[in-house]
Amino acid sequence: MNRAPKSVWHRPAHFLAFGFGSGAVPFAPGTFGTFAAIPCYWLLSELPLGWYMLVVAVAFIWGIWLCDKTSRDLGVHDHSGIVWDEFVGYWLTMAAVPFSWEAAIWGFVVFRVFDVFKPWPIRWADRRVAGGFGIMIDDVLASVYGWSTMHLWFWLH
Repeated sequence: MNRAPKSVWHRPAHFLAFGFGSGAVPFAPGTFGTFAAIPCYWLLSELPLGWYMLVVAVAFIWGIWLCDKTSRDLGVHDHSGIVWDEFVGYWLTMAAVPFSWEAAIWGFVVFRVFDVFKPWPIRWADRRVAGGFGIMIDDVLASVYGWSTMHLWFWLH
């Protein structure tokens, strides 16, 4: 476990990479980061799908830079407190899912399961892709599994 640096609270890039500070908790920062992404999803879910996806795409591209900069500044590749990737992964998991608190919580659980257990090719990407893109891409891959699971769930219900 890596302790959150003080820079999280006074450097804007670090504050965002640490998910508005949610990644600074001393245990399970990825879980807290994903949880912190739920209110943002609630707001984003009001957008038409095209705008939603544009916002998430910008958050992904910006996240590559945020995560890379913060990681380099801290001297730790993929510091456990960097959770911007969880925000983007959760938002992608929830793409085109109509907002309800039940769906938001199920999406949280589904995304966390795939992000933690990292089925192929997530684990492969997590181990072999470096830099900010590497930090972001394993969560995007987890979101593909999460999105598929959420939409299968909606289709069956």
